[in-house]
Amino acid sequence: MTQFRRPAPGLTVDPLPRRSPGARLDSGGEENIPEEALAAQSSVPAEGQSAVQAELSSLRDRVPGVRGGVLADVDGRLISHDIAYGPEPRDLAVLAATTYGLGRQCGLTLQQGPIRELTVHSEQGYFVVYGVTDAILLAVLGDDQLNASWLHLEAGPVAARLADLLHVGGTT
Repeated sequence: MTQFRRPAPGLTVDPLPRRSPGARLDSGGEENIPEEALAAQSSVPAEGQSAVQAELSSLRDRVPGVRGGVLADVDGRLISHDIAYGPEPRDLAVLAATTYGLGRQCGLTLQQGPIRELTVHSEQGYFVVYGVTDAILLAVLGDDQLNASWLHLEAGPVAARLADLLHVGGTT
């Protein structure tokens, strides 16, 4: 049986390097925000939230064990999030893009068609990535009590509504 090691008490590990907000890219240029992200930010707000954020929070409210979600593009840029505590949303966006890229390559190599979702089940929780479109990802962070089947049932319609809100066609 595989033994998993936990970090020593009191040690914190910051797994990804940080870039200060507003910093210029290494290339000297500015970061281009995808049009889908701009559309998501300009959606009609519902009680102080954008419609995209409302969809993300509704998923958290409907499925016990969901800690939050992020909407990102396939390059790892954060579009929107519903993470109140825990990992940095930008880190989750990068992890979602990386996970999606690996899963996409597996699907291509195995000739099994486009990926639908990728689930990482760890000792203390879940990280699930869904393709909203070919360019936009929904990543959901869950605790160890999450019912992954329930999440899959609820996340499909949320991804379709997100695709509609972003004015782009979905993957399914």
